[in-house]
Amino acid sequence: MTAISTATAGWLALRAPADDDARSVDLARELARLITPTSQSAPLVLHDLGAGTGSMTRWLAPRLPGPQRWVLRDGDADIVAHLDLRTVVDGAGRPIAADVVVEHLASLPIDAFQGAAAVTASALLDVLTEAEAAHVVAACVAAGTPALFSLSVMGSVRLRPVEPADGVERALESAFNDHQRRDASGRRMLGPGAVALVAARFAAAGWNVRTAATPWRLAGRDTVLVDEWLDGWISAALEQRPDLVPAAAEYRERRLAQAAEGRLHVTVSHEDLLAWPR
Repeated sequence: MTAISTATAGWLALRAPADDDARSVDLARELARLITPTSQSAPLVLHDLGAGTGSMTRWLAPRLPGPQRWVLRDGDADIVAHLDLRTVVDGAGRPIAADVVVEHLASLPIDAFQGAAAVTASALLDVLTEAEAAHVVAACVAAGTPALFSLSVMGSVRLRPVEPADGVERALESAFNDHQRRDASGRRMLGPGAVALVAARFAAAGWNVRTAATPWRLAGRDTVLVDEWLDGWISAALEQRPDLVPAAAEYRERRLAQAAEGRLHVTVSHEDLLAWPR
């Protein structure tokens, strides 16, 4: 069981504003209600999985009580080298403390979250295997630690203007989702089924589960992100189904032209999940 990072610091920075706009404020507030500070001096310990450059911590820390100490876990040493938490504060305006652990999920101890106030992750569940997801759930349950997983891909995309009814766009969507569930070097990723599977695992353990739709809603002001997302979406689909290359070439040109003119609107479905013990 290994952790694979396909992200780059540049991509994470580009998507950060859309991520922050999409995340569920309601679930963050619910998590804050679930957290009870142990004292005024002892910091709350929070673990962020697949921490990347720290986007989840930057967004969530000010919405939670403190003081806080974050343990940022990621299997990619290169990506965490770009971690930036210099201006991050807790809900009372106090600077947070942070430790970095470069570690694959396979090495995550089952008792890793003992004593922690919460576990978080962003854009992670859909790139895990079933075994990896089960391992994370088991570690949360063993510690009785609430978990907030943000921005898991759900597989549905909607673009406007509406395309001709030639089926190209839906074929690309289907191929992309198959690509997300592909077997990559012996790892079959969960893809769009991740939230349902993880929710079921927590429910089977007797935990409460809440989910919230957290789509990206991209428009003319997001042209650079739209271009990068569209290119990646189509490229992944074509890797899965090379037979779509001729039709996709025309489709790509048409959509990129619309984006350049500020006419393209894109909705990319994601979902947040909060789980906590009864």
